[in-house]
Amino acid sequence: MDYKKLAQEILSEVGGADNISNMTHCATRLRLTLKDTSIVDDKSVEAIDGVINVVNKAGQYQLLIGTEVSKLYDEFEPLAKGDSLQQTEEKNEKSGSIISNIFSAISAIFAPLLPALAGSGILRGLLILAVQAGMISEDSGTYTILFVASMSVFYFLPVLLAFTSARRFGASPYISVLIGASLIHPDFIALMGNVGNGATTDFFSIPVVLMNYNSTVVPMILSIWAFSYLYKFLDKHIPETLKLVVVPLVSLVIMIPLTVMIIGPVGVYSGEAVANVVNWLIERSSVLTGILVGGGWSILVSLGIHWAVNPIMINNISTYGFDYIVPFTFACNFAVIGTTIGVYFKAKDKKLRSFSLTGLITVALSAIIEATLFGLLVKNKKLFLAQIIGGATGGAYLGLMKVVTNAFVFGSVTTFPAFVQDNGSNFLHAMIGLLISLVVAGVLSYIFTRKDEKLA
Repeated sequence: MDYKKLAQEILSEVGGADNISNMTHCATRLRLTLKDTSIVDDKSVEAIDGVINVVNKAGQYQLLIGTEVSKLYDEFEPLAKGDSLQQTEEKNEKSGSIISNIFSAISAIFAPLLPALAGSGILRGLLILAVQAGMISEDSGTYTILFVASMSVFYFLPVLLAFTSARRFGASPYISVLIGASLIHPDFIALMGNVGNGATTDFFSIPVVLMNYNSTVVPMILSIWAFSYLYKFLDKHIPETLKLVVVPLVSLVIMIPLTVMIIGPVGVYSGEAVANVVNWLIERSSVLTGILVGGGWSILVSLGIHWAVNPIMINNISTYGFDYIVPFTFACNFAVIGTTIGVYFKAKDKKLRSFSLTGLITVALSAIIEATLFGLLVKNKKLFLAQIIGGATGGAYLGLMKVVTNAFVFGSVTTFPAFVQDNGSNFLHAMIGLLISLVVAGVLSYIFTRKDEKLA
């Protein structure tokens, strides 16, 4: 694939650089914020070789490319990032709806970290499995090295989020990293002593409530969002000859105390509050939650708004070491696999069977459901219904059995180690729940598929 040519064709069809006010990408989609979507012909964009589907939702013009989207983005960004983009980005964020801006920010902040989070999660699951099998002792240096390798992404999450948040909000990524690193500096953590969260100290006689910020999500995003306004103000008003020293000096002197005294505690408590509400709902009715998430996750993905839930799952993993929601997303993905199996065995059209088989392999190995979702399910309401019912049924079982994962991962065969717990029944019930999703969706899609079904 010639990604430079693809980038040029997409840029031309969406109205050129002057029509783009912001851009980012996730695991499979190029996400553009366009000034005027009425001048763009969706069918012409979809006709471009390399573009699988187009969705205009949540304030973003989303082009489904596939897992190679990062290569396209590397070619697209230099073409689109002209002066007009730089000048209108902030204006567009202020004029857009709050919801669309939140979705756009979450996508841009977390997308670059997903490979690190997923890889670390798999390593953690394999390490637990190796300990249970007696292959590695928890007292050995091997265990410690692999444990550090698998958990560092969570411990240093504030630093990583500082960098990606800075890129999204337009602040200096390096000063932002320093702000994040300061919150997990050993001397700062030592101020809490044996008290932990809630311990107090003072800053020039002003009381400060201390928090442990390693593995936290919300505080750093809020801090860098606030810092971006300070940074832009300083960058605009400080003379060029003084910027090298004055901008970082003023930024650190203001932002670190401000984060420690106000933004950090607010972020910790608000993040915990949201997670506690979600977890409370799961505890109150885990079966209903499994039905809603397992069945509805594909709908959120089709709209491109599933990113709003990802921070909750990541926060649960980093705070509690496990999460109930991730298994429900597995149920959705395995229902998609089941649907492709049902279509493959019922349909006679070679093109449709080939597409279904490709989708099966893609989801099973990489957990990327968008191609199958937009290429098959969205275009066939009966098959979409079969997938939703399958995901809901499997999700109900997973919720009933209180299945959890020890990592934030995408649901595929390769990420099964995330279900490994000290309690061996968790893995067993996970496999049963996913098999239920697959079989129910497979049987229903087989029933709903006509033998003469064609790929729309």
